[in-house]
Amino acid sequence: MLSAASRPYIEASVPVLREHGLTITRHFYARMFAAHPELTNLFNMGNQANGSQQQSLAAAVFAYAANIDNSAALGPVLERIVHKHAAVGIKPSHYPIVGRHLIAAIHEVLGDAATPELLSAWDEAYWLLAGELIAAEARLYQQSGAQAGQLQTLRVMEIRRESSNAVSYYLEKPQGGSPGAFLPGQYISVSVRFDEQDLTQRRQYSLSDSPDKPWWRITVKREDGNDVTPAGQVSSWLHQHLRPGDLVSTTVAYGDFHPVIEGNNPIVLLSAGVGITPMVSVLNTLVAHNPRRTTTFIHGARHGDQHALRDDVALARRAMPHLRDITFYEAPQDKDRAGLDFTHGGRMSLASVLDADTPDTQYYLCGPIGFMKQQWQALLTQGVSPDRIHREVFGPELLDHLL
Repeated sequence: MLSAASRPYIEASVPVLREHGLTITRHFYARMFAAHPELTNLFNMGNQANGSQQQSLAAAVFAYAANIDNSAALGPVLERIVHKHAAVGIKPSHYPIVGRHLIAAIHEVLGDAATPELLSAWDEAYWLLAGELIAAEARLYQQSGAQAGQLQTLRVMEIRRESSNAVSYYLEKPQGGSPGAFLPGQYISVSVRFDEQDLTQRRQYSLSDSPDKPWWRITVKREDGNDVTPAGQVSSWLHQHLRPGDLVSTTVAYGDFHPVIEGNNPIVLLSAGVGITPMVSVLNTLVAHNPRRTTTFIHGARHGDQHALRDDVALARRAMPHLRDITFYEAPQDKDRAGLDFTHGGRMSLASVLDADTPDTQYYLCGPIGFMKQQWQALLTQGVSPDRIHREVFGPELLDHLL
């Protein structure tokens, strides 16, 4: 618990962090990477380039200060951070480095306003948070049977094109067989070495098939980039270089987004774009273990050429008598209209397709940030309570309810 002496300084920091948080986190990352360039291997340098990582940390610091006594609100956020940290290989030895540079960044950005008392309060608060995360990460590593940063070598047994911009990679142990257990909805990190940059990068990809299969499947969208956002470094490399028979390094499975498969209550799976991947993992697991469950699967894509994993959904439709499958194409092509591969044109509109809500229905969302915010609001408007809406997110949007 934060000491009585430090509490007023943390509470007084809330408006300061709201105003200067992003500047502090930008300064923090710059000075930490200058002192420890090896840490660029742990951080997503694409997110560094587009600024989203700085925004995430700024939002997290602000949310922590604003909710320091609200453990019920912070708990789910910390749980998701713990899984993310495990997926990128964060170790206890990293925390002193982060703490030292974060406190220094606060001091350097705020100048005279960063009094010794304020810095001491934030040092105390940081180590309270770090202690919680270190302990939780140790428990998660023990549960997973993996050490911090540990990777396993898998073989690419098959590659299938799923859409114009997404490919599925089927992964197995080098000697054959499933790489291990996971919960539908979880993800793995894939590690790629870029020798020309002396850089290693890890990216997280949801497992897109049932845990019962003798393989792991990830379905990777190629991120082409634009004038604002750089192309995805790892996704581009995988699409360009990975071939059947190649070896690839991954972590075990992590992630706290894993819908309950057993049960009779209705479940609604909402996705857009490559957000379909964890939802198909859930759907295929329902086919295997609870095929009579009332399930609504709603997906949105730009058009048919960008609609991945549709064959899995078609197979589930035949196996699940109570599955309702709805597809929105935002800009359907002529061939989409001819083939009737979708049910609605335009952006997803839940009001037009969802039946009346029942108190025990659970809703799961995954897709681009704007999509999830829009559907979250649509569900709230229809009277769905927030505790029955679950999102696969990691970033500033994870903290929406705390800011």
